[in-house]
Amino acid sequence: MFTGLIAELASVTALRRNGAGATLAIRSRLAGQLEEGDSIAVNGVCLTASGVEADVFHAEIMAETLSRSSLGDLKPGAKVNLELPLRSSDRLGGHIVQGHVDGTGTVSAVREDGPIGDRPARILEVEIDEQLERYLVEKGSVALDGVSLTVSALREHGFAVSLIPETLERTTLGGVREGDLLNIEVDILAKQVERLLEARA
Repeated sequence: MFTGLIAELASVTALRRNGAGATLAIRSRLAGQLEEGDSIAVNGVCLTASGVEADVFHAEIMAETLSRSSLGDLKPGAKVNLELPLRSSDRLGGHIVQGHVDGTGTVSAVREDGPIGDRPARILEVEIDEQLERYLVEKGSVALDGVSLTVSALREHGFAVSLIPETLERTTLGGVREGDLLNIEVDILAKQVERLLEARA
């Protein structure tokens, strides 16, 4: 389980297709904290470390994950958001994020939202599949590329989030442009409630 608070902005060193799946290599200072078999969230996708070197770790990506996320589009040199799993003693600073991506969304607008001090803030608008729209509520939580964010407004076929300077500087969202694909994970609590209500009906 994760919280959506990014620990590092790391670099992809390789993405190799292996049949229907792929192997990803990432250079990261967090590699020293990983052992083979450990989980790590990469752009919001929970992956398992299949190999660890001094400052690089490798992870295998299943075909299902490639079809639901943007990981298959990564190129060497691309920046990715990393987060280690939550320890039971850690603060839950974001929201409950599983790393089980529900799909992707397309950035439909990026606009400045006036500075906070001398640093910029932005509003990001994202279009998503209509099947995911029902899980979003204004002031609810959503994870974009693994970053825990608050839905600031609902839009037709999508939503908006506000990005503070800290988020822009510490995550890949600072470099997002119109047309970019982002990994979306909606709130697991909303999905659980829906399932319970369906069963009761």
